[in-house]
Amino acid sequence: MELDVRGGVRAAPVAGDTPEQRSALRFAPDPRERAADPEYVARTARENEEDGLDSALVTQSSSWPDPWLVAAWALAATSRLRVAVAHRAGTTAPTAAARALATLDRLSGGRAAAHVIVGSSDADVLRDGDVLGKADRYRRADEYLSVFTRTLAAREPFDHDGEFYTVRDAWCGLAPAPRGELLSFGGSSPEGLELAARYAEVYAVPALPVPATRRRIAEARAAAARHGRTLRIWRHLTVVLGRDDEAARTRARVLGREALRLTAGPDQGRFNGAVQLDRDRERGRAEPAAGRARTEAYVRRSLAAAFVGSPAAVADRIGVLRAAGVDTVQLDMAVEREEDRELRRDLVRRLRHPYTDGRRAAW
Repeated sequence: MELDVRGGVRAAPVAGDTPEQRSALRFAPDPRERAADPEYVARTARENEEDGLDSALVTQSSSWPDPWLVAAWALAATSRLRVAVAHRAGTTAPTAAARALATLDRLSGGRAAAHVIVGSSDADVLRDGDVLGKADRYRRADEYLSVFTRTLAAREPFDHDGEFYTVRDAWCGLAPAPRGELLSFGGSSPEGLELAARYAEVYAVPALPVPATRRRIAEARAAAARHGRTLRIWRHLTVVLGRDDEAARTRARVLGREALRLTAGPDQGRFNGAVQLDRDRERGRAEPAAGRARTEAYVRRSLAAAFVGSPAAVADRIGVLRAAGVDTVQLDMAVEREEDRELRRDLVRRLRHPYTDGRRAAW
Protein backbone atom coordinates (compact mmCIF):
# COMPACT_ATOMS: atom_id res chain seq x y z
CA MET A 1 0.00 0.00 0.00
CA GLU A 2 1.37 3.43 -0.94
CA LEU A 3 2.68 5.61 1.87
CA ASP A 4 0.54 8.65 2.71
CA VAL A 5 2.66 11.66 3.73
CA ARG A 6 0.81 14.12 5.97
CA GLY A 7 1.58 17.65 7.09
CA GLY A 8 -0.43 20.14 9.06
CA VAL A 9 -2.28 23.44 8.75
CA ARG A 10 -2.55 25.86 11.67
CA ALA A 11 -4.98 28.74 11.89
CA ALA A 12 -2.09 31.17 12.50
CA PRO A 13 1.71 31.13 12.74
CA VAL A 14 3.45 29.68 15.76
CA ALA A 15 4.24 32.20 18.50
CA GLY A 16 7.45 34.17 17.84
CA ASP A 17 8.52 37.36 16.10
CA THR A 18 11.06 35.89 13.66
CA PRO A 19 11.36 32.71 11.59
CA GLU A 20 14.03 31.42 13.99
CA GLN A 21 11.85 32.04 17.04
CA ARG A 22 8.86 30.40 15.41
CA SER A 23 11.00 27.39 14.45
CA ALA A 24 12.18 27.02 18.04
CA LEU A 25 8.77 27.46 19.61
CA ARG A 26 7.36 24.50 17.68
CA PHE A 27 9.02 22.47 20.45
CA ALA A 28 7.28 24.44 23.21
CA PRO A 29 3.74 23.95 24.52
CA ASP A 30 1.14 25.82 22.47
CA PRO A 31 -0.30 28.95 24.12
CA ARG A 32 -4.05 28.86 24.58
CA GLU A 33 -4.56 31.93 22.39
CA ARG A 34 -4.38 31.47 18.61
CA ALA A 35 -5.52 33.91 15.94
CA ALA A 36 -7.16 33.07 12.62
CA ASP A 37 -5.00 34.29 9.73
CA PRO A 38 -6.65 33.58 6.34
CA GLU A 39 -3.52 34.32 4.30
CA TYR A 40 -1.39 32.05 6.47
CA VAL A 41 -3.89 29.18 6.30
CA ALA A 42 -4.10 29.39 2.51
CA ARG A 43 -0.34 29.72 2.03
CA THR A 44 0.65 26.84 4.28
CA ALA A 45 -2.00 24.59 2.74
CA ARG A 46 -0.65 25.37 -0.73
CA GLU A 47 2.92 24.73 0.46
CA ASN A 48 1.89 21.32 1.79
CA GLU A 49 0.43 20.54 -1.61
CA GLU A 50 3.32 21.97 -3.64
CA ASP A 51 5.89 20.09 -1.56
CA GLY A 52 4.29 16.76 -2.40
CA LEU A 53 2.37 15.98 0.78
CA ASP A 54 -0.88 14.08 0.40
CA SER A 55 -2.84 15.39 3.37
CA ALA A 56 -2.76 17.72 6.36
CA LEU A 57 -4.22 17.74 9.86
CA VAL A 58 -6.02 20.67 11.49
CA THR A 59 -5.74 20.31 15.27
CA GLN A 60 -8.28 21.26 17.93
CA SER A 61 -8.35 22.82 21.40
CA SER A 62 -11.03 24.58 23.44
CA SER A 63 -9.69 28.10 22.79
CA TRP A 64 -8.40 27.80 19.22
CA PRO A 65 -10.24 28.74 16.00
CA ASP A 66 -12.89 26.28 14.85
CA PRO A 67 -11.07 23.45 13.00
CA TRP A 68 -13.92 22.83 10.54
CA LEU A 69 -13.72 26.43 9.32
CA VAL A 70 -9.92 26.39 9.16
CA ALA A 71 -10.09 23.17 7.16
CA ALA A 72 -12.63 24.68 4.77
CA TRP A 73 -10.31 27.64 4.11
CA ALA A 74 -7.36 25.30 3.50
CA LEU A 75 -9.38 23.10 1.15
CA ALA A 76 -10.61 26.13 -0.81
CA ALA A 77 -6.99 27.21 -1.36
CA THR A 78 -5.89 23.83 -2.78
CA SER A 79 -6.98 21.35 -5.41
CA ARG A 80 -5.38 18.05 -4.38
CA LEU A 81 -4.51 18.19 -0.67
CA ARG A 82 -6.76 16.17 1.63
CA VAL A 83 -7.50 17.65 5.06
CA ALA A 84 -8.33 15.78 8.26
CA VAL A 85 -10.22 17.80 10.87
CA ALA A 86 -9.60 17.01 14.54
CA HIS A 87 -13.09 16.72 16.01
CA ARG A 88 -13.81 16.11 19.68
CA ALA A 89 -16.76 13.78 20.18
CA GLY A 90 -19.33 15.38 22.43
CA THR A 91 -18.82 19.04 21.55
CA THR A 92 -21.69 18.92 19.05
CA ALA A 93 -24.52 16.51 18.28
CA PRO A 94 -23.29 13.57 16.17
CA THR A 95 -25.91 14.25 13.50
CA ALA A 96 -24.76 17.88 13.14
CA ALA A 97 -21.09 16.87 12.98
CA ALA A 98 -21.86 14.23 10.34
CA ARG A 99 -23.59 16.85 8.18
CA ALA A 100 -20.60 19.18 8.59
CA LEU A 101 -18.20 16.47 7.41
CA ALA A 102 -20.42 15.44 4.50
CA THR A 103 -20.83 19.07 3.41
CA LEU A 104 -17.12 19.85 3.63
CA ASP A 105 -16.31 16.66 1.76
CA ARG A 106 -18.70 17.43 -1.09
CA LEU A 107 -17.62 21.06 -1.38
CA SER A 108 -13.95 19.99 -1.56
CA GLY A 109 -14.45 17.23 -4.10
CA GLY A 110 -13.98 14.35 -1.68
CA ARG A 111 -10.93 15.66 0.21
CA ALA A 112 -12.20 15.95 3.80
CA ALA A 113 -11.90 13.53 6.71
CA ALA A 114 -12.47 13.67 10.47
CA HIS A 115 -9.95 12.68 13.14
CA VAL A 116 -12.18 11.92 16.11
CA ILE A 117 -10.78 12.47 19.61
CA VAL A 118 -12.25 12.20 23.11
CA GLY A 119 -10.10 14.93 24.67
CA SER A 120 -6.83 14.15 26.44
CA SER A 121 -7.29 16.75 29.20
CA ASP A 122 -10.20 16.88 31.65
CA ALA A 123 -9.50 20.58 32.23
CA ASP A 124 -9.66 21.41 28.53
CA VAL A 125 -12.92 19.58 27.79
CA LEU A 126 -14.50 21.26 30.83
CA ARG A 127 -13.80 24.63 29.19
CA ASP A 128 -16.35 23.57 26.58
CA GLY A 129 -18.82 22.46 29.23
CA ASP A 130 -18.03 18.74 29.10
CA VAL A 131 -18.19 17.44 32.68
CA LEU A 132 -17.55 13.76 31.94
CA GLY A 133 -14.37 12.03 33.02
CA LYS A 134 -12.25 10.24 30.46
CA ALA A 135 -13.75 6.77 30.99
CA ASP A 136 -17.23 8.17 30.49
CA ARG A 137 -16.08 10.16 27.45
CA TYR A 138 -14.93 6.92 25.86
CA ARG A 139 -18.30 5.29 26.61
CA ARG A 140 -20.11 8.28 25.13
CA ALA A 141 -17.79 8.23 22.09
CA ASP A 142 -18.96 4.70 21.28
CA GLU A 143 -22.57 5.87 21.06
CA TYR A 144 -21.52 9.11 19.35
CA LEU A 145 -19.66 7.27 16.59
CA SER A 146 -22.53 4.84 16.16
CA VAL A 147 -24.93 7.73 15.46
CA PHE A 148 -22.30 9.69 13.48
CA THR A 149 -21.51 6.84 11.08
CA ARG A 150 -25.16 5.85 10.77
CA THR A 151 -26.06 9.43 9.83
CA LEU A 152 -23.47 9.35 7.05
CA ALA A 153 -24.59 5.97 5.73
CA ALA A 154 -28.39 6.05 6.18
CA ARG A 155 -30.49 6.30 3.04
CA GLU A 156 -33.69 6.90 4.97
CA PRO A 157 -34.56 8.60 8.28
CA PHE A 158 -33.85 6.72 11.52
CA ASP A 159 -34.51 6.99 15.26
CA HIS A 160 -32.00 6.42 18.04
CA ASP A 161 -32.50 6.02 21.79
CA GLY A 162 -29.36 5.78 23.88
CA GLU A 163 -27.69 6.77 27.11
CA PHE A 164 -26.35 10.06 25.77
CA TYR A 165 -28.30 10.77 22.57
CA THR A 166 -31.89 10.56 21.45
CA VAL A 167 -32.83 11.49 17.89
CA ARG A 168 -36.02 11.18 15.90
CA ASP A 169 -36.39 11.05 12.14
CA ALA A 170 -32.67 11.81 11.69
CA TRP A 171 -31.26 11.91 8.18
CA CYS A 172 -28.47 13.57 6.23
CA GLY A 173 -29.49 14.54 2.72
CA LEU A 174 -25.97 14.14 1.31
CA ALA A 175 -23.23 11.58 1.77
CA PRO A 176 -19.43 11.89 1.58
CA ALA A 177 -17.67 10.58 -1.47
CA PRO A 178 -16.77 6.90 -0.92
CA ARG A 179 -13.03 6.32 -0.41
CA GLY A 180 -10.42 4.77 1.87
CA GLU A 181 -10.27 7.34 4.66
CA LEU A 182 -13.19 9.17 6.21
CA LEU A 183 -12.65 8.68 9.94
CA SER A 184 -9.50 8.22 12.00
CA PHE A 185 -9.19 7.60 15.71
CA GLY A 186 -6.29 7.48 18.16
CA GLY A 187 -5.75 6.68 21.78
CA SER A 188 -3.35 4.33 23.50
CA SER A 189 -6.00 2.75 25.74
CA PRO A 190 -7.77 -0.54 24.91
CA GLU A 191 -11.00 1.50 24.61
CA GLY A 192 -9.44 3.76 21.99
CA LEU A 193 -8.13 0.83 19.99
CA GLU A 194 -11.54 -0.87 20.06
CA LEU A 195 -13.34 2.29 18.87
CA ALA A 196 -10.89 2.61 15.97
CA ALA A 197 -11.42 -1.05 15.09
CA ARG A 198 -15.20 -0.64 15.00
CA TYR A 199 -15.63 2.74 13.33
CA ALA A 200 -12.46 4.18 11.75
CA GLU A 201 -10.49 3.55 8.60
CA VAL A 202 -7.25 4.83 10.16
CA TYR A 203 -5.74 4.26 13.61
CA ALA A 204 -3.26 6.80 14.98
CA VAL A 205 -0.68 4.69 16.78
CA PRO A 206 1.12 6.35 19.73
CA ALA A 207 4.86 7.10 19.61
CA LEU A 208 6.45 3.86 20.78
CA PRO A 209 9.72 1.98 20.09
CA VAL A 210 9.59 -0.06 16.91
CA PRO A 211 8.98 -3.48 18.56
CA ALA A 212 6.11 -2.04 20.61
CA THR A 213 4.80 -0.29 17.48
CA ARG A 214 4.69 -3.62 15.65
CA ARG A 215 2.75 -5.18 18.52
CA ARG A 216 0.29 -2.30 18.69
CA ILE A 217 -0.31 -2.43 14.94
CA ALA A 218 -0.90 -6.18 15.11
CA GLU A 219 -3.38 -5.66 17.97
CA ALA A 220 -5.21 -2.92 16.06
CA ARG A 221 -5.51 -4.92 12.87
CA ALA A 222 -6.60 -8.03 14.75
CA ALA A 223 -9.28 -6.00 16.53
CA ALA A 224 -10.51 -4.60 13.22
CA ALA A 225 -10.54 -8.08 11.65
CA ARG A 226 -12.86 -9.28 14.41
CA HIS A 227 -15.36 -6.73 13.06
CA GLY A 228 -14.71 -7.67 9.44
CA ARG A 229 -12.78 -4.44 8.85
CA THR A 230 -9.25 -3.27 8.03
CA LEU A 231 -7.23 -0.36 9.38
CA ARG A 232 -4.54 1.87 7.97
CA ILE A 233 -1.95 3.03 10.51
CA TRP A 234 -0.90 6.65 11.08
CA ARG A 235 2.15 7.77 13.06
CA HIS A 236 2.99 11.37 14.00
CA LEU A 237 6.69 12.33 13.82
CA THR A 238 8.51 15.44 14.97
CA VAL A 239 11.32 16.04 12.48
CA VAL A 240 14.46 18.22 12.38
CA LEU A 241 16.30 18.12 9.06
CA GLY A 242 19.72 19.34 7.94
CA ARG A 243 21.89 18.99 4.85
CA ASP A 244 23.73 16.21 6.66
CA ASP A 245 23.34 14.49 10.01
CA GLU A 246 25.73 16.80 11.86
CA ALA A 247 24.02 19.92 10.51
CA ALA A 248 20.66 18.51 11.67
CA ARG A 249 22.00 17.75 15.16
CA THR A 250 23.44 21.25 15.39
CA ARG A 251 20.11 22.70 14.26
CA ALA A 252 18.24 20.71 16.90
CA ARG A 253 20.57 21.94 19.66
CA VAL A 254 20.17 25.56 18.54
CA LEU A 255 16.39 25.29 18.37
CA GLY A 256 16.27 23.65 21.78
CA ARG A 257 18.34 26.39 23.42
CA GLU A 258 16.21 29.07 21.79
CA ALA A 259 12.96 27.39 22.84
CA LEU A 260 14.16 27.25 26.45
CA ARG A 261 15.23 30.90 26.33
CA LEU A 262 11.96 32.14 24.84
CA THR A 263 9.73 30.20 27.22
CA ALA A 264 11.68 31.61 30.18
CA GLY A 265 11.09 35.23 29.14
CA PRO A 266 8.42 37.69 30.20
CA ASP A 267 5.74 35.73 28.27
CA GLN A 268 6.44 32.45 30.06
CA GLY A 269 2.95 32.43 31.57
CA ARG A 270 1.50 31.93 28.08
CA PHE A 271 3.38 28.65 27.78
CA ASN A 272 2.95 27.49 31.38
CA GLY A 273 -0.85 27.50 30.91
CA ALA A 274 -0.80 25.36 27.74
CA VAL A 275 -3.24 22.50 27.26
CA GLN A 276 -0.36 20.04 26.81
CA LEU A 277 0.75 20.83 30.36
CA ASP A 278 -2.80 20.35 31.66
CA ARG A 279 -2.58 16.87 30.20
CA ASP A 280 0.83 16.22 31.75
CA ARG A 281 -0.41 17.26 35.18
CA GLU A 282 -3.45 15.01 34.91
CA ARG A 283 -1.34 12.05 33.81
CA GLY A 284 0.90 12.51 36.84
CA ARG A 285 4.18 12.78 34.99
CA ALA A 286 7.07 12.57 37.45
CA GLU A 287 8.20 16.14 36.85
CA PRO A 288 8.31 19.23 39.06
CA ALA A 289 4.92 20.81 39.66
CA ALA A 290 6.10 24.36 38.91
CA GLY A 291 4.96 25.64 35.51
CA ARG A 292 8.40 26.75 34.34
CA ALA A 293 10.05 23.43 35.17
CA ARG A 294 7.22 21.58 33.48
CA THR A 295 7.59 23.73 30.36
CA GLU A 296 11.33 23.01 30.25
CA ALA A 297 10.65 19.29 30.59
CA TYR A 298 8.15 19.47 27.72
CA VAL A 299 10.68 21.17 25.42
CA ARG A 300 13.39 18.63 26.23
CA ARG A 301 10.98 15.73 25.76
CA SER A 302 9.86 17.07 22.38
CA LEU A 303 13.43 17.30 21.11
CA ALA A 304 14.41 13.92 22.54
CA ALA A 305 11.61 12.25 20.57
CA ALA A 306 12.39 14.02 17.28
CA PHE A 307 13.72 12.31 14.16
CA VAL A 308 16.92 14.33 13.59
CA GLY A 309 19.14 13.91 10.54
CA SER A 310 19.58 14.40 6.82
CA PRO A 311 16.62 13.65 4.55
CA ALA A 312 18.28 10.34 3.63
CA ALA A 313 18.77 9.30 7.27
CA VAL A 314 15.26 10.30 8.34
CA ALA A 315 13.79 8.53 5.29
CA ASP A 316 15.59 5.36 6.38
CA ARG A 317 14.17 5.65 9.92
CA ILE A 318 10.68 6.20 8.52
CA GLY A 319 11.27 3.18 6.31
CA VAL A 320 11.66 1.03 9.42
CA LEU A 321 8.24 2.24 10.59
CA ARG A 322 6.87 1.57 7.12
CA ALA A 323 8.16 -2.00 7.30
CA ALA A 324 6.51 -2.32 10.72
CA GLY A 325 3.14 -1.51 9.16
CA VAL A 326 2.77 2.28 9.24
CA ASP A 327 0.82 3.56 6.21
CA THR A 328 0.65 7.30 7.01
CA VAL A 329 3.46 9.43 8.45
CA GLN A 330 2.80 12.95 9.64
CA LEU A 331 5.85 15.21 9.31
CA ASP A 332 5.66 17.79 12.09
CA MET A 333 8.52 20.18 11.36
CA ALA A 334 9.34 23.87 11.22
CA VAL A 335 8.98 25.22 7.68
CA GLU A 336 9.86 28.87 8.21
CA ARG A 337 12.70 29.19 5.67
CA GLU A 338 13.04 28.24 2.03
CA GLU A 339 15.82 25.86 3.11
CA ASP A 340 13.30 24.06 5.33
CA ARG A 341 10.97 23.59 2.39
CA GLU A 342 13.81 22.28 0.22
CA LEU A 343 14.72 19.74 2.88
CA ARG A 344 11.10 18.68 3.29
CA ARG A 345 10.71 18.23 -0.47
CA ASP A 346 13.88 16.11 -0.48
CA LEU A 347 12.53 13.94 2.32
CA VAL A 348 9.16 13.47 0.60
CA ARG A 349 10.94 12.54 -2.65
CA ARG A 350 12.99 9.90 -0.83
CA LEU A 351 9.90 8.50 0.83
CA ARG A 352 8.27 8.17 -2.57
CA HIS A 353 11.38 6.71 -4.22
CA PRO A 354 13.49 5.05 -1.52
CA TYR A 355 16.33 4.02 -3.86
CA THR A 356 17.16 7.41 -5.39
CA ASP A 357 20.65 7.59 -3.85
CA GLY A 358 21.77 4.28 -5.32
CA ARG A 359 21.63 2.17 -2.16
CA ARG A 360 19.02 -0.11 -0.74
CA ALA A 361 17.03 1.60 1.98
CA ALA A 362 16.61 -0.06 5.38
CA TRP A 363 13.06 -1.05 4.49
